[in-house]
Amino acid sequence: MAHLVSLLDRYGARHPQPGATHYFGEIGRHRLKWESHTEMVTSTVFADGVSERPFDPADFDVFPAQWLSRAPGQRMTSAMIRVVPWTSREATRADVDRWFVSESVAVARVLEDAGVIAGDFRIDPAGHLRFSLHVAPETGQRRIGRIVQRLCEIETYKAMSMLGFARVREMSRQMGETDSRPSRLVDDMTSGSQPAEETLEGLLEVSAELEALVAQSSFRFGATAAYEQIVHQRIEALREARFDGRQTFHEFMMRRYDPAMRTVAATKERLRAMSDRAMRAGDLLRTGVDVVRSAQNQARVESMDRRADLQLRLQRTVEGLSVVAISYYAVSLAGYLLYPLTGVLGVSKGMMTAAVTLPVVGGACGGWCGASATSCTEAR
Repeated sequence: MAHLVSLLDRYGARHPQPGATHYFGEIGRHRLKWESHTEMVTSTVFADGVSERPFDPADFDVFPAQWLSRAPGQRMTSAMIRVVPWTSREATRADVDRWFVSESVAVARVLEDAGVIAGDFRIDPAGHLRFSLHVAPETGQRRIGRIVQRLCEIETYKAMSMLGFARVREMSRQMGETDSRPSRLVDDMTSGSQPAEETLEGLLEVSAELEALVAQSSFRFGATAAYEQIVHQRIEALREARFDGRQTFHEFMMRRYDPAMRTVAATKERLRAMSDRAMRAGDLLRTGVDVVRSAQNQARVESMDRRADLQLRLQRTVEGLSVVAISYYAVSLAGYLLYPLTGVLGVSKGMMTAAVTLPVVGGACGGWCGASATSCTEAR
């Protein structure tokens, strides 16, 4: 907006309303149409009459060079459209042959012979594209304005959509390098040449790079598709008819423009397929890693079960030996306690010891069996 105001101040023209996205007004002897779009700004100047020299670069001086150099952005395209009255088919054919390169020129009758448009989509030495419009005598000014507007929009959106093609060319090398990495990683996963964790880490790195590419290019791919659709819609709205056997604008776009747009669409699809393939490979590898870890955990649990069984057996052995020792000491204590009765009962010490051994050992074994049963129950 500030750049537009600086141009208007040069000509002493009125300013647009604050926040405006459209402006139309007088600047000197010309009329200016200014529009602010999503990611671009267009400025169109309409001049009365035509210069004696067709497509004279001096006509572009309405935009001062200093003002153009201070534009906040890059100039995507500039075009000069020469509007002249129709006189005859021969005169129009001669003008087209003289003004444009025959190898790439596109010519068509539009809007039921309201006019004949022509252009070769080549940049002239002054840095502009050239278009011509030969207007039928009965064509009104509004229809002429619509045709000119369609030509401006075709060139503008064609140039903007080519940003997607430029982006694809920048990405092609990186995508080529990235595309082969998932295949190598999957081969490593299949052959087991490196640990699964390292392979998974490599796949995650590839997935991150692909997601970054998708994030960086998604807007450009979407904008390119939208611009391409607008270009074809504007050409269709002209309702072209062939003139003098020359190619139409639709045929020119089909040969020179559509392949670039198909390349962008194919790259978008390829990038999506690469991202999906890397994601599937990552899921497959994660599943393999989970299976290996589950097997390791199962083996670890079985090992823990075996150790617990050995510990239980060792514990029972130790407890059994403890019963023997306790029984031995208990029999000895009971013998010492009952030895004074040997004289009264008339038995020897050996007989007394033998008599108390069985009850003492039986009591100790009964207590040990009860304790072991309780311990086993708690373990289970």
